[in-house]
Amino acid sequence: MAQAHDTTAHHASDPNVYFVPHGSRWPVFASVALFVAMLGFASWLNDASWGRATFLVGVAALAFILFKWFADVILESVSGYYNKQVDVSFRMGMVWFIFSEVMFFAAFFGALFYARQYALPWLGGAGDGVATNYLLWDGYSAAWPTAGPGEVGGTFQTIPAWGLPLLNTLILLTSGVTVTIAHHALKAGHRTQLLVSLGLTVLLGCLFLFFQVEEYVHAYRDLNLTLGSGIYGSTFFMLTGFHGLHVTLGTLMLAIIWLRCARGHFTKENHFAFEAVAWYWHFVDVVWLGLFLFVYVL
Repeated sequence: MAQAHDTTAHHASDPNVYFVPHGSRWPVFASVALFVAMLGFASWLNDASWGRATFLVGVAALAFILFKWFADVILESVSGYYNKQVDVSFRMGMVWFIFSEVMFFAAFFGALFYARQYALPWLGGAGDGVATNYLLWDGYSAAWPTAGPGEVGGTFQTIPAWGLPLLNTLILLTSGVTVTIAHHALKAGHRTQLLVSLGLTVLLGCLFLFFQVEEYVHAYRDLNLTLGSGIYGSTFFMLTGFHGLHVTLGTLMLAIIWLRCARGHFTKENHFAFEAVAWYWHFVDVVWLGLFLFVYVL
């Protein structure tokens, strides 16, 4: 066993050899846990008595598996198994992952654009929608925001852009600055500045999520703005909700990177894990700017 370990380490240090872990069980376990979670979620939506518990078990199992899986990857990294080729492949993988996230949000922004610029005017009788308005929704006046001609979910009020949304925008923009400062501190070898700036980024992410929850509570309790409030409620909560999920994941990743920085896992030259999370966080910032402009302001 020791000889095999030495051989693996020797091959990993060779710039012409790409390190490939052998016999990893985590992909199979993760697939099973994900299947259990999705089965439970689908059953929960269909009012099965065991659906919620199954979903929570699947999520807990997936979280544990991912924790152990990433722990193995971190161990491989600090053990010196990764060479320049592995680093390049990691960067390419992260670029494609962020691209897939861009397409994910583009779909929801596209739905918002289609509803506002095409579907709504047609329902109001514009262009070829005259017959639709006359025969189906006579008297409906197309105006945004709307719950649709059927007033699905009842009347509601929108959230003003210059309150909590503006505050959250300033928080996320500030967090983008602090994570950049932390990155420069890491490359300059300033450990204290690195930990302070990165810690501030984590705190700002938590603060953003706190105000996001406050906004949701206000929307449901006081404004009757819910996920069931027609097309506006659907697009509003799908866009802001999925963004909030991404902020949650980003904050969790930043916290893990902070712990790794505190333990001295990174060097000036070798810190791609930090860069990957910073890229992701900047992506989250950019998406929020689009949300603030097209969902809250316009």
